[in-house]
Amino acid sequence: MSQTIGRTRLAYSRAWHHVSLAAPTTPSLGRLASRIAILLMGKHKPIWDPSTDCGDYVVATGCNDVLVTGKKKEQKMYYKRTTRPGVMKSLSMESMIRKWGGGEVLKRAVRGMLPKNRLRDKRLDRLKVFEGEAHPYRTNLIKFEGRIRQVEPEVKTEVLKQTSI
Repeated sequence: MSQTIGRTRLAYSRAWHHVSLAAPTTPSLGRLASRIAILLMGKHKPIWDPSTDCGDYVVATGCNDVLVTGKKKEQKMYYKRTTRPGVMKSLSMESMIRKWGGGEVLKRAVRGMLPKNRLRDKRLDRLKVFEGEAHPYRTNLIKFEGRIRQVEPEVKTEVLKQTSI
């Protein structure tokens, strides 16, 4: 029996969560971004500590169907500053979705929800966004829309050819 309480290697293992933005019950962008940020930070785990990185992976699919309320698609502006004084570029959410897709909008929203420290970029790298439903992380997913996926063991069956003598 182990005498270690709490912070074991199993407690720090990273799970994979799946969030589908194409589902009819998907919350709006801000509410979804705050839930994803909690998963990326690991605040849902009992071993959470602000100085350690114990968060999970999140795969977001269907990002082209990102839901925003009101007139945010036309009125929300994203700003980018250059090194030149007096030069600031602005881009509306609608044009950003056309140019880079809804995944970039989701990433910027989650980035704003994460704490501003040296762990933010590492945590944001664990967020995988895809415009459609297809993604290469199907085998890694453990939690799908809040439910734990049941893994069936693979049974290999081989058919042996009998040679006639």
